[in-house]
Amino acid sequence: MSDFTSNFWSLFVAGLTLVSIFACLILLWVTARKKMPARADNTTGHVWDEDLTEMNNPMPRWWMWLFVITIVFALLYLVAYPGLGTYAGELGWSTKSEYDKAMNKAKADLEPIYARFTAMNEQELAADPQAQNIGERLFMNNCSQCHGSDARGSKGFPNLADKDWLHGGTLDKIAETVSKGRVGAMPPMGAAVGAPEDVRNVAHYVLRLSGNPHDSLRAELGKSKFGACAACHGIDGKGNMALGAPNLTDDIWLHGWGEPAIVSMINQGKTNQMPAHGERLSDAQIRVLAGYVWSLSNRAGGSR
Repeated sequence: MSDFTSNFWSLFVAGLTLVSIFACLILLWVTARKKMPARADNTTGHVWDEDLTEMNNPMPRWWMWLFVITIVFALLYLVAYPGLGTYAGELGWSTKSEYDKAMNKAKADLEPIYARFTAMNEQELAADPQAQNIGERLFMNNCSQCHGSDARGSKGFPNLADKDWLHGGTLDKIAETVSKGRVGAMPPMGAAVGAPEDVRNVAHYVLRLSGNPHDSLRAELGKSKFGACAACHGIDGKGNMALGAPNLTDDIWLHGWGEPAIVSMINQGKTNQMPAHGERLSDAQIRVLAGYVWSLSNRAGGSR
Protein backbone atom coordinates (compact mmCIF):
# COMPACT_ATOMS: atom_id res chain seq x y z
CA MET A 1 0.00 0.00 0.00
CA SER A 2 2.97 2.30 0.62
CA ASP A 3 3.61 2.29 -3.15
CA PHE A 4 0.43 4.32 -3.61
CA THR A 5 0.91 6.76 -0.72
CA SER A 6 4.62 7.68 -0.98
CA ASN A 7 5.81 10.69 -2.98
CA PHE A 8 8.15 8.59 -5.12
CA TRP A 9 5.78 7.98 -8.01
CA SER A 10 4.81 11.65 -8.20
CA LEU A 11 8.47 12.65 -8.48
CA PHE A 12 9.14 9.79 -10.91
CA VAL A 13 6.35 10.86 -13.29
CA ALA A 14 7.33 14.54 -13.08
CA GLY A 15 11.01 13.76 -13.67
CA LEU A 16 10.33 11.39 -16.56
CA THR A 17 8.10 13.98 -18.23
CA LEU A 18 10.65 16.78 -17.98
CA VAL A 19 13.55 14.55 -19.04
CA SER A 20 11.57 13.48 -22.13
CA ILE A 21 10.85 17.09 -23.13
CA PHE A 22 14.44 18.26 -22.68
CA ALA A 23 15.72 15.14 -24.46
CA CYS A 24 13.63 16.18 -27.49
CA LEU A 25 15.13 19.68 -27.28
CA ILE A 26 18.70 18.31 -27.14
CA LEU A 27 18.00 15.95 -30.03
CA LEU A 28 16.68 18.87 -32.08
CA TRP A 29 19.76 20.96 -31.29
CA VAL A 30 22.21 18.14 -32.11
CA THR A 31 20.56 17.27 -35.41
CA ALA A 32 20.39 20.94 -36.40
CA ARG A 33 24.16 21.33 -35.93
CA LYS A 34 25.14 18.11 -37.66
CA LYS A 35 26.28 18.62 -41.25
CA MET A 36 26.47 15.87 -43.81
CA PRO A 37 29.54 15.90 -46.11
CA ALA A 38 28.74 17.74 -49.31
CA ARG A 39 28.65 15.83 -52.58
CA ALA A 40 28.75 17.13 -56.10
CA ASP A 41 25.19 15.96 -56.77
CA ASN A 42 23.92 17.36 -53.42
CA THR A 43 22.87 13.93 -52.12
CA THR A 44 23.76 12.05 -48.94
CA GLY A 45 24.88 9.04 -50.89
CA HIS A 46 21.97 6.92 -49.66
CA VAL A 47 20.15 5.07 -52.45
CA TRP A 48 17.02 2.90 -52.16
CA ASP A 49 15.36 0.80 -54.79
CA GLU A 50 18.24 1.45 -57.19
CA ASP A 51 17.30 5.03 -58.07
CA LEU A 52 15.68 6.63 -55.02
CA THR A 53 18.27 9.02 -53.54
CA GLU A 54 18.22 11.21 -50.41
CA MET A 55 18.94 14.86 -51.02
CA ASN A 56 21.30 16.67 -48.67
CA ASN A 57 19.00 19.65 -48.06
CA PRO A 58 18.70 21.35 -44.68
CA MET A 59 15.49 20.91 -42.70
CA PRO A 60 13.09 23.81 -43.39
CA ARG A 61 13.25 26.47 -40.70
CA TRP A 62 9.47 26.51 -40.28
CA TRP A 63 9.66 22.80 -39.52
CA MET A 64 12.35 23.40 -36.91
CA TRP A 65 10.33 26.17 -35.30
CA LEU A 66 7.32 23.86 -35.06
CA PHE A 67 9.39 21.55 -32.86
CA VAL A 68 10.54 24.49 -30.74
CA ILE A 69 6.99 25.83 -30.37
CA THR A 70 5.76 22.35 -29.40
CA ILE A 71 8.38 22.09 -26.66
CA VAL A 72 7.63 25.59 -25.35
CA PHE A 73 3.91 24.83 -25.41
CA ALA A 74 4.47 21.60 -23.46
CA LEU A 75 6.42 23.46 -20.75
CA LEU A 76 3.79 26.21 -20.49
CA TYR A 77 1.03 23.61 -20.36
CA LEU A 78 2.74 21.78 -17.50
CA VAL A 79 3.03 25.05 -15.58
CA ALA A 80 -0.66 25.90 -16.06
CA TYR A 81 -2.26 22.44 -15.85
CA PRO A 82 -1.67 19.25 -13.84
CA GLY A 83 0.82 16.95 -15.50
CA LEU A 84 3.83 16.78 -13.22
CA GLY A 85 2.90 14.17 -10.63
CA THR A 86 0.85 15.74 -7.83
CA TYR A 87 1.51 19.33 -8.99
CA ALA A 88 -1.96 20.85 -9.52
CA GLY A 89 -0.98 23.58 -11.99
CA GLU A 90 -1.24 27.34 -11.61
CA LEU A 91 -4.79 27.47 -12.98
CA GLY A 92 -6.07 24.91 -10.49
CA TRP A 93 -7.91 22.99 -13.23
CA SER A 94 -8.86 19.35 -12.67
CA THR A 95 -11.19 16.81 -14.16
CA LYS A 96 -12.91 16.57 -10.77
CA SER A 97 -13.66 20.29 -10.70
CA GLU A 98 -15.06 20.06 -14.22
CA TYR A 99 -17.17 17.07 -13.21
CA ASP A 100 -18.46 18.87 -10.11
CA LYS A 101 -19.27 21.94 -12.18
CA ALA A 102 -21.19 19.87 -14.72
CA MET A 103 -23.05 17.99 -11.97
CA ASN A 104 -23.99 21.21 -10.17
CA LYS A 105 -25.27 22.69 -13.43
CA ALA A 106 -27.30 19.56 -14.13
CA LYS A 107 -28.80 19.64 -10.62
CA ALA A 108 -29.66 23.33 -11.04
CA ASP A 109 -31.35 22.58 -14.37
CA LEU A 110 -33.33 19.74 -12.78
CA GLU A 111 -34.48 21.67 -9.72
CA PRO A 112 -37.61 23.11 -11.40
CA ILE A 113 -38.66 19.59 -12.43
CA TYR A 114 -38.25 18.20 -8.90
CA ALA A 115 -39.67 21.26 -7.15
CA ARG A 116 -43.29 20.14 -7.40
CA PHE A 117 -42.51 16.75 -5.82
CA THR A 118 -41.03 18.10 -2.56
CA ALA A 119 -44.39 18.63 -0.87
CA MET A 120 -45.93 15.33 -1.98
CA ASN A 121 -46.47 12.46 0.45
CA GLU A 122 -46.04 8.76 -0.30
CA GLN A 123 -49.46 8.24 -1.83
CA GLU A 124 -49.18 11.32 -4.05
CA LEU A 125 -45.74 10.35 -5.31
CA ALA A 126 -46.96 6.81 -6.01
CA ALA A 127 -49.93 8.14 -7.95
CA ASP A 128 -48.00 10.70 -10.02
CA PRO A 129 -46.90 9.21 -13.40
CA GLN A 130 -44.03 11.65 -13.87
CA ALA A 131 -42.68 11.02 -10.37
CA GLN A 132 -42.90 7.28 -10.94
CA ASN A 133 -41.11 7.49 -14.30
CA ILE A 134 -38.31 9.61 -12.85
CA GLY A 135 -38.10 7.38 -9.76
CA GLU A 136 -37.84 4.28 -11.92
CA ARG A 137 -34.94 5.76 -13.93
CA LEU A 138 -33.17 6.76 -10.71
CA PHE A 139 -33.70 3.25 -9.39
CA MET A 140 -32.32 1.63 -12.53
CA ASN A 141 -29.22 3.83 -12.48
CA ASN A 142 -28.45 3.61 -8.76
CA CYS A 143 -30.19 0.63 -7.13
CA SER A 144 -30.89 -2.12 -9.65
CA GLN A 145 -27.26 -3.30 -9.69
CA CYS A 146 -27.82 -4.86 -6.25
CA HIS A 147 -31.59 -5.09 -5.82
CA GLY A 148 -32.35 -6.18 -9.39
CA SER A 149 -34.33 -4.46 -12.11
CA ASP A 150 -37.54 -5.80 -10.55
CA ALA A 151 -36.40 -4.70 -7.05
CA ARG A 152 -36.91 -8.22 -5.69
CA GLY A 153 -33.28 -8.55 -4.64
CA SER A 154 -31.35 -11.76 -4.23
CA LYS A 155 -29.38 -13.53 -1.53
CA GLY A 156 -27.82 -10.83 0.64
CA PHE A 157 -29.74 -8.03 -1.12
CA PRO A 158 -33.19 -7.19 0.31
CA ASN A 159 -36.41 -7.51 -1.67
CA LEU A 160 -37.84 -3.99 -1.95
CA ALA A 161 -41.14 -5.14 -3.42
CA ASP A 162 -42.45 -6.71 -0.20
CA LYS A 163 -43.48 -5.16 3.11
CA ASP A 164 -40.59 -6.59 5.12
CA TRP A 165 -38.40 -3.65 6.17
CA LEU A 166 -35.27 -3.88 8.29
CA HIS A 167 -35.12 -0.15 9.12
CA GLY A 168 -38.64 1.03 8.38
CA GLY A 169 -40.72 1.38 5.24
CA THR A 170 -42.07 4.93 5.50
CA LEU A 171 -41.07 7.53 2.92
CA ASP A 172 -38.77 9.29 5.40
CA LYS A 173 -37.08 6.05 6.51
CA ILE A 174 -36.50 4.89 2.94
CA ALA A 175 -35.08 8.32 2.07
CA GLU A 176 -32.82 8.13 5.12
CA THR A 177 -31.56 4.71 4.05
CA VAL A 178 -30.86 5.91 0.51
CA SER A 179 -29.15 9.08 1.69
CA LYS A 180 -27.02 7.75 4.56
CA GLY A 181 -26.71 4.07 3.71
CA ARG A 182 -26.95 1.27 6.26
CA VAL A 183 -24.56 -1.10 7.97
CA GLY A 184 -26.18 -4.27 9.27
CA ALA A 185 -24.06 -6.35 11.61
CA MET A 186 -24.92 -9.51 13.48
CA PRO A 187 -22.05 -10.66 15.69
CA PRO A 188 -21.11 -14.35 15.96
CA MET A 189 -23.40 -15.73 18.68
CA GLY A 190 -22.38 -19.39 18.84
CA ALA A 191 -20.47 -18.98 22.10
CA ALA A 192 -23.33 -17.03 23.69
CA VAL A 193 -25.90 -19.66 22.70
CA GLY A 194 -23.82 -22.57 24.01
CA ALA A 195 -22.67 -25.88 22.59
CA PRO A 196 -23.03 -26.82 18.89
CA GLU A 197 -26.15 -28.83 19.72
CA ASP A 198 -27.64 -25.75 21.39
CA VAL A 199 -27.02 -23.79 18.21
CA ARG A 200 -28.82 -26.45 16.17
CA ASN A 201 -31.70 -26.36 18.64
CA VAL A 202 -32.00 -22.58 18.30
CA ALA A 203 -31.99 -22.94 14.53
CA HIS A 204 -34.98 -25.28 14.74
CA TYR A 205 -36.73 -22.89 17.12
CA VAL A 206 -36.26 -20.10 14.53
CA LEU A 207 -37.68 -22.41 11.87
CA ARG A 208 -40.69 -22.98 14.12
CA LEU A 209 -41.18 -19.26 14.60
CA SER A 210 -41.47 -18.80 10.84
CA GLY A 211 -43.79 -21.79 10.36
CA ASN A 212 -41.24 -23.91 8.51
CA PRO A 213 -40.64 -27.66 8.87
CA HIS A 214 -38.57 -28.31 11.99
CA ASP A 215 -37.70 -30.87 14.67
CA SER A 216 -40.24 -30.12 17.40
CA LEU A 217 -38.06 -31.56 20.18
CA ARG A 218 -35.03 -29.51 19.12
CA ALA A 219 -37.21 -26.42 18.74
CA GLU A 220 -38.53 -26.80 22.29
CA LEU A 221 -35.01 -27.22 23.63
CA GLY A 222 -33.84 -24.20 21.63
CA LYS A 223 -36.55 -21.91 22.99
CA SER A 224 -34.70 -21.37 26.27
CA LYS A 225 -31.45 -20.64 24.42
CA PHE A 226 -33.13 -18.07 22.20
CA GLY A 227 -32.68 -15.55 25.01
CA ALA A 228 -29.23 -14.76 23.61
CA CYS A 229 -30.94 -13.64 20.39
CA ALA A 230 -33.87 -11.85 22.00
CA ALA A 231 -31.80 -8.77 22.85
CA CYS A 232 -31.96 -7.74 19.20
CA HIS A 233 -34.73 -9.84 17.65
CA GLY A 234 -37.11 -9.56 20.60
CA ILE A 235 -38.61 -12.25 22.82
CA ASP A 236 -41.24 -12.96 20.16
CA GLY A 237 -38.62 -12.94 17.34
CA LYS A 238 -40.37 -10.13 15.47
CA GLY A 239 -37.19 -8.07 15.18
CA ASN A 240 -36.39 -4.46 15.96
CA MET A 241 -36.35 -1.79 13.23
CA ALA A 242 -34.39 0.58 15.47
CA LEU A 243 -31.50 -1.89 15.32
CA GLY A 244 -32.15 -3.26 11.85
CA ALA A 245 -32.73 -6.69 13.42
CA PRO A 246 -34.82 -8.87 11.06
CA ASN A 247 -38.22 -10.31 11.85
CA LEU A 248 -37.64 -14.07 12.28
CA THR A 249 -41.33 -14.98 12.13
CA ASP A 250 -42.25 -13.89 8.58
CA ASP A 251 -40.54 -16.61 6.51
CA ILE A 252 -38.43 -14.06 4.60
CA TRP A 253 -34.78 -15.10 4.47
CA LEU A 254 -32.16 -12.59 3.34
CA HIS A 255 -29.08 -14.82 3.66
CA GLY A 256 -30.46 -18.31 3.14
CA TRP A 257 -33.04 -20.70 4.59
CA GLY A 258 -32.86 -23.94 6.50
CA GLU A 259 -30.90 -25.36 9.43
CA PRO A 260 -27.42 -25.12 7.81
CA ALA A 261 -27.91 -21.47 6.84
CA ILE A 262 -29.24 -20.48 10.27
CA VAL A 263 -26.50 -22.40 12.12
CA SER A 264 -23.88 -20.69 9.94
CA MET A 265 -25.41 -17.29 10.66
CA ILE A 266 -25.42 -17.90 14.43
CA ASN A 267 -21.84 -19.17 14.48
CA GLN A 268 -20.24 -16.77 12.02
CA GLY A 269 -22.42 -13.68 12.12
CA LYS A 270 -22.88 -11.41 9.13
CA THR A 271 -22.08 -7.84 8.11
CA ASN A 272 -23.93 -6.21 5.24
CA GLN A 273 -23.53 -2.69 3.99
CA MET A 274 -25.56 -0.47 1.71
CA PRO A 275 -23.53 2.52 0.49
CA ALA A 276 -24.78 6.06 1.07
CA HIS A 277 -26.12 7.91 -1.97
CA GLY A 278 -26.45 11.34 -0.38
CA GLU A 279 -23.48 12.71 -2.30
CA ARG A 280 -24.61 11.21 -5.61
CA LEU A 281 -28.21 12.38 -5.52
CA SER A 282 -29.89 15.60 -4.41
CA ASP A 283 -32.45 15.61 -1.61
CA ALA A 284 -35.23 16.06 -4.17
CA GLN A 285 -34.00 13.09 -6.22
CA ILE A 286 -33.76 10.93 -3.10
CA ARG A 287 -37.34 11.83 -2.17
CA VAL A 288 -38.66 10.88 -5.61
CA LEU A 289 -36.62 7.66 -5.55
CA ALA A 290 -37.92 6.84 -2.05
CA GLY A 291 -41.46 7.43 -3.28
CA TYR A 292 -40.90 4.99 -6.12
CA VAL A 293 -39.45 2.34 -3.79
CA TRP A 294 -42.36 2.85 -1.37
CA SER A 295 -44.83 2.34 -4.22
CA LEU A 296 -43.31 -1.04 -5.10
CA SER A 297 -44.72 -2.62 -1.93
CA ASN A 298 -47.86 -0.48 -1.65
CA ARG A 299 -49.45 -0.67 -5.06
CA ALA A 300 -53.13 -1.47 -5.14
CA GLY A 301 -53.57 -5.20 -5.57
CA GLY A 302 -49.82 -5.76 -5.32
CA SER A 303 -48.20 -8.55 -3.35
CA ARG A 304 -44.83 -8.84 -1.68
